[in-house]
Amino acid sequence: MSIQITTLSENTAARVNLLAEWGLSILIEADGYKILFDTGLSFSAAYNAITLGIDLSRIDKIVFSHGHLDHTGGLLHILKMMKGDVEIIAHPDIWALKYAKRPDRAEQYIGIPFPKEAAETLGASFNLTREPVWLSENIATSGEIPMITEYEKIDPILYVKEKGELEPDPLWDDQAIFLKSENGLIIILGCAHRGIINTIRHAQKLTGIEPVHAVIGGTHLVSASPQRLDLTIAELTNCGVQKLGVSHCTGLPASARLAQTFGKAFFFNNAGTRTIF
Repeated sequence: MSIQITTLSENTAARVNLLAEWGLSILIEADGYKILFDTGLSFSAAYNAITLGIDLSRIDKIVFSHGHLDHTGGLLHILKMMKGDVEIIAHPDIWALKYAKRPDRAEQYIGIPFPKEAAETLGASFNLTREPVWLSENIATSGEIPMITEYEKIDPILYVKEKGELEPDPLWDDQAIFLKSENGLIIILGCAHRGIINTIRHAQKLTGIEPVHAVIGGTHLVSASPQRLDLTIAELTNCGVQKLGVSHCTGLPASARLAQTFGKAFFFNNAGTRTIF
């Protein structure tokens, strides 16, 4: 099975004629399917798709990794280019009222920046489920990811508002996409809020495949402690990862450590990056 991964939106861009924007959007082409994983913050994914010569009207499915605006905000731009109905697979919690609250700062709304009806008017049909969804024999969404490691924690600045009060967000809606390949699992991450290692272990259990060939996407190591980073690198090394393409919420210090450890297996997965398996 040929697998092609093209990043449409990310914090940085691989070419001068592409837009860089905080957030993430990745196009997955495999098993005869074109799956758009997240839609970026605003119009960068749509713009970059045009620049790269990618016809978004041929997208079969859209999957949301979670309900933060930097992964969902570009949806309406994408839908206007598709001019047809499309199923969007996501967790029910994507519509929760999500906020960031940092010390000495006012709370900031970071949830989906448009009402559900606005997307539905443009042809979106939401399949909201907590369970994994098999898009083909070789492609699955993760569904809810159990947190089993002791060192991977949800970022404490992330909240949901319930009955007017802020409560810590468990990010149950955080999910990834898993692909089976001849060389092992290919794991595509949105933000990995529930932990990159937790996600990998869940992928292994769900698919029954142990080897991890590639991990691509946001790892949310930007605020990781030195201990968590050390343990994460050790686990990734034990998995025998052959390609590690980091994006978005990884952070430059963590990226530098990962690059030092994985050498030629490491790359920055920025807007315009295309990886073929």
